[in-house]
Amino acid sequence: MTDDRSDTGCTLCDLPVEGSDVAVDGKPFCCIGCRDVYDALGDVEGVGAEDVRDARASEVAGEGEPSSSADPDHETTYLEVSGMYCVTCEAFIESVATSTDGVSDASASYVTDTVRVDHDPDRASIEELTAEISQLGYSAYGREDAVSRRRAENWEMGRIAVGVLMGMMVMLQYVVFIYPVYFGGLFYNEQTVAFFEQTLASERATPFYLMIAALTTIVLGVTGKPILQGAYVGIKTRSPNMDLLVAIAAVSAYLYSTLSIAVGGPHIYYDVTVAIVVIVTVGGYYESTLKREATERLSDLTSVQVDEARRIGPDGEHEEVALEALEPGDRVLVRAGERVPIDGDVIDGEAAVDEAVVTGESLPVTKAVGDDVVGGSLVADGAVTVRVGEDATSTLDRITELVWDLQSGTHGIQKLADKLATIFVPLVLVLAVVVTAVYLATGAGVAAALLVGLTVLIVSCPCALGLATPLAVAAGIRDALERSIVVFDDSVFERIRDADTVVFDKTGTLTTGQMTVVDADCEEKLLERAAILERRSAHPVGQAIAAMETSDGSAEPVADGGALEGDQSAEGGSETPDDERLESFESHRNGVSGVVDGGDVVVGHPDLFRDRGWAVPADIQKRIDGERAAGRVPVAVGQDGTAEGVVVVGDDLREGWAETLTAISDAGSEVVVLTGDDARAAEQFREHAAIDRVFAGVPPEGKAETVARLGERGRTVMIGDGTNDAPALAAADLGIALGGGTAMAADAADVALVDDDLSSVDTVFELARATDRRVKGNIGWAFCYNGIAIPLAVTGLLNPLFAAIAMGASSLLVVTNSSRALLED
Repeated sequence: MTDDRSDTGCTLCDLPVEGSDVAVDGKPFCCIGCRDVYDALGDVEGVGAEDVRDARASEVAGEGEPSSSADPDHETTYLEVSGMYCVTCEAFIESVATSTDGVSDASASYVTDTVRVDHDPDRASIEELTAEISQLGYSAYGREDAVSRRRAENWEMGRIAVGVLMGMMVMLQYVVFIYPVYFGGLFYNEQTVAFFEQTLASERATPFYLMIAALTTIVLGVTGKPILQGAYVGIKTRSPNMDLLVAIAAVSAYLYSTLSIAVGGPHIYYDVTVAIVVIVTVGGYYESTLKREATERLSDLTSVQVDEARRIGPDGEHEEVALEALEPGDRVLVRAGERVPIDGDVIDGEAAVDEAVVTGESLPVTKAVGDDVVGGSLVADGAVTVRVGEDATSTLDRITELVWDLQSGTHGIQKLADKLATIFVPLVLVLAVVVTAVYLATGAGVAAALLVGLTVLIVSCPCALGLATPLAVAAGIRDALERSIVVFDDSVFERIRDADTVVFDKTGTLTTGQMTVVDADCEEKLLERAAILERRSAHPVGQAIAAMETSDGSAEPVADGGALEGDQSAEGGSETPDDERLESFESHRNGVSGVVDGGDVVVGHPDLFRDRGWAVPADIQKRIDGERAAGRVPVAVGQDGTAEGVVVVGDDLREGWAETLTAISDAGSEVVVLTGDDARAAEQFREHAAIDRVFAGVPPEGKAETVARLGERGRTVMIGDGTNDAPALAAADLGIALGGGTAMAADAADVALVDDDLSSVDTVFELARATDRRVKGNIGWAFCYNGIAIPLAVTGLLNPLFAAIAMGASSLLVVTNSSRALLED
């Protein structure tokens, strides 16, 4: 792989490099952050960013070349698909989608219940795609189609209800009439048992058997439909899974019993079919219910995407239009408190813009005419008119696309039970066939030989193996939820053993993400006057100063500001309690000024003081330079022509951050800090003993590439909170999002910490290890049981009834074991 593609894009992340002069050995970079990452990691494997993506895609596809063959001229559509339960479902959905005329590529993910389809809309419409994919129990619909989603959930609940109700009716017949015959005088006296035995062996029992057969057919066909579907997909994709083993046992008992009724045989084993289907289905439903309950805990997360824009027409009139209606060159007005809807450049006005959600930069940036702005950033103060850029796209939307690319393009990892099934299922099938053939060859009757073969299939305990993973995972999800940890992806507990690298975002993760005053070297009376002045500003730095506790007890900032005579920054608003003390107010690009208590007061950058002819003493300037070098925001405060003090505003570190990083480092993982902030803001982390690397000034696409490159070295965990972290969270082997972050970060992550407690990261790893031990313990028991039960079945010492009882006892043990708490409180 050569770096020819770097002529048009960043060597690390492939973003445009136009206007950037950052380059190393002829390789261009979009920013210093990407250059630093490439210097540290780029030559480890001797590959470029595109090689990393292609290698990971090939690994997923299990092939030696990239899996994507999408036509670049095709549109990309994302559909939700209910009914996907494992990696074999993904392969089947992809094969169905790609076989549709007009589709060039498809990638499904059972983890996110999503399929991404690249298609020609003229040849394959969305309606046609959903119709093609919606077969064999799968149901495809648009991501915003709440009606279809609710219908799918209702269908799942209905299946469970039908299975339980009909199953109870079947089992009641067995308990009252059939089991007493099998177990002799255990339930009834000898005369009653003899009567039942004689009646069941006569033709009068045929309607009774047919009723049980009909009820069992409903259970198998309705409740067991997903199991049968999974078995079919496993056969079609040549990937034997647990659904196949469960289906074989259930269907074999059903077919044997039906054949027995047809030929007048003495025994039917519909109870085995019912037990297998209901136990496995209820276990799976228990797991999915816990996952849904966990997800609902994140209702406080907010979305930051913009759907509409305020376009300025040729006549100056404003109109609300959908983003899709914007064209390059259109003018869009964005006011204070609103998000920039689309990428472009400022052609009128001036405003403080918070780009943290997109870039990760914690400090607001002042934007004026000629400056670029990115879609998704927040106008904190002022108002600007933005000219829509050539591509008419939003940086936020581009990040969203990248997240879906990473998630939907990365297949869910098979459960351990499914991996074992690729060996165990064929082995059991071959064994059952061989045993049946041997019995026939040695002179046994057809019914007797088939009965032994059926017993082998039933006693192989598909329920215990089928429940081993989902119930242990459900216990992990349950225990995590009790600790305010939400697990989105049930494969977390299988994928993560020991992380080789743990990557932390800075802003909002290691820090609180909120601007506050961290130090104030200023006379108290002047500080009070500065706070009164800043209450008229909506700038985040000004609000932090305004929120300080003053001698009069006031501390509440006024975001809207109040309208004063001569006020140049606000069109109106409520008046402040200090209105009598504040005689005039003026907002500037780099600060504020006004008259408070009859004296002139200025708060802002030293340049604002110099522009007004005010003096900035050398000691004040030195203090400001030192704080700025440390990554904080120093604000000069002065009155009557001289700067007299400094107020330092910064982003506080989270409580316990150092202990968390130290614990992870002591466990043997490499700790990396990855941030969109500049190097000065990240400098304080470089000296910490637990931190191995610090990468600063890295854009979202660069973060994803950094995580991918670190992933070449081993398992990688990414911990972040913002939209700008979403691509990296999705690219990591495990993504952990703090619950106070954005909805997109939570969607991209595998785990979310609802209570924003960074120390919960340790708990996530403990739960993962404990769940892994529980899964292995359950499967170990299932195989130990099989090691005893299968030989007994082969020798003919067990019949299907006792095999079913043994199977149920084994499954009960797995359920009981899984219900125990994973961690000691």
